[in-house]
Amino acid sequence: PPAMSRRVVRQSKFRHVFGQPVKADQMYEDIRVSKVTCDSSFCAVNPKFVAIIVESGGGGAFIVLPLAKTGRVDKNHPLVTGHTAPVLDIDWCPHNDNVIASASEDTTVMVWQIPDYVPVRNITEPVVTLEGHSKRVSIISWHPTARNVLLSAGCDNLVILWNVGTGEMLLALDDMHTDLIYNVGWNRNGSLLVTTCKDKKVRVIDPRKQQIIAEKTKPHDGTRPIRAIFVADGKIFTTGFSRMSERQLGLWDLNNFEEPIALQEMDTSNGVLLPFYDADSSIVYLCGKGDSSIRYFEITDEAPYVHYLNTYSSKEPQRGMGFMPKRGLDVSKCEIARFFKLHERKCEPIVMTVPRKSDLFQDDLYPDTPGPEPALEADEWLSGKDAEPILISLRDGYVPIKNRELKVVKKNILDSKPPPGPRRRHSTCDSDFSQPALEEVLEEIRALKETVQAQEKRISDLENKLGQFTNGTD
Repeated sequence: PPAMSRRVVRQSKFRHVFGQPVKADQMYEDIRVSKVTCDSSFCAVNPKFVAIIVESGGGGAFIVLPLAKTGRVDKNHPLVTGHTAPVLDIDWCPHNDNVIASASEDTTVMVWQIPDYVPVRNITEPVVTLEGHSKRVSIISWHPTARNVLLSAGCDNLVILWNVGTGEMLLALDDMHTDLIYNVGWNRNGSLLVTTCKDKKVRVIDPRKQQIIAEKTKPHDGTRPIRAIFVADGKIFTTGFSRMSERQLGLWDLNNFEEPIALQEMDTSNGVLLPFYDADSSIVYLCGKGDSSIRYFEITDEAPYVHYLNTYSSKEPQRGMGFMPKRGLDVSKCEIARFFKLHERKCEPIVMTVPRKSDLFQDDLYPDTPGPEPALEADEWLSGKDAEPILISLRDGYVPIKNRELKVVKKNILDSKPPPGPRRRHSTCDSDFSQPALEEVLEEIRALKETVQAQEKRISDLENKLGQFTNGTD
């Protein structure tokens, strides 16, 4: 009989996950959150800092606050201000909690070293500026396992991979997207990318082979932007809109991209749903820009594969959202996710918790999770190596590492080879650049090097002399 076929409620330790905002004094108040119309999340967090893109007269800026510095933010709090046009996206380096990258309408990507103390004045000098896009850069994302590998995507429909440690362009994926790129996501070990594009295609790309290995046209029939992320086992999770403008979510298998594993309608609203995925619990959280709620689902191997868990609701709409990496959570409170919700003038942390009676470490909620050590160097990754993230245990909580300096070693420009693959010719004088002219340039460079070395020696001699004078007068 049909009554018998209604199964007992699905077993899951995440069925009762609930969200709660922090108390009023734990928020970050008086922040002029950016009003740029851009579907990025505007906020990036890690175990040390929260960074938020802010309004700034002339140029573009973001503010960086130590996590503990809650309450009202001083109106003269220093900003990070190096861009000459609005900042559109920011992302903390997963392997160094003091390094953040920013992408801007000024066509550049900048990488910044943030000190552990609050600086006295604005930070205006990036460690490195990466120039290669011809239009605004709206997407930025660090490689999950390789040190110093950074991806940027711009409105020139170009995806560029950089080695931040040398300031070089590693790869340019320039003939793959025919229109504006909406989002780009790495898989867990950083061997593949998934992208969504205004041409209504989801593409899975092997960046090192510069190949599209799978693509799906119109995973959602509607015309509004689609988002896609990798989830466990290489599956792809998408959000988009139906032909009737209802918001949808989809789950797809790369090996059979034709038919969705799951496709569910949610509601009618025009905010793009930003998906945030936690691989340790297989939960995906959907935050719509302009929504006042966060919906969350568990992804499993049993039908219907994407299981609705619950909705965190509030009164105020969100302008953006930051998502804390697992190592930044409080395991003693069974916290499994923490969001940083942006309002117009403040940032409000929202804590997602699994209710448990025991005070002991809940090892079923906290499998080992990616730590701050990279598994590969940039050149190893570029040469074809893959490595899974290096995991750490959260049993005793995670203690952030002290500030490590990002060193950028620019290679000699004359030794560098252009990145592999088809490239637009940057220079028109390659062919007729004569040998004597090259010799002349090299000679000049040698002379300059000698001058610099002589000056450096002179400076250090003067510093030593000065040191002798001031030794006794501190």
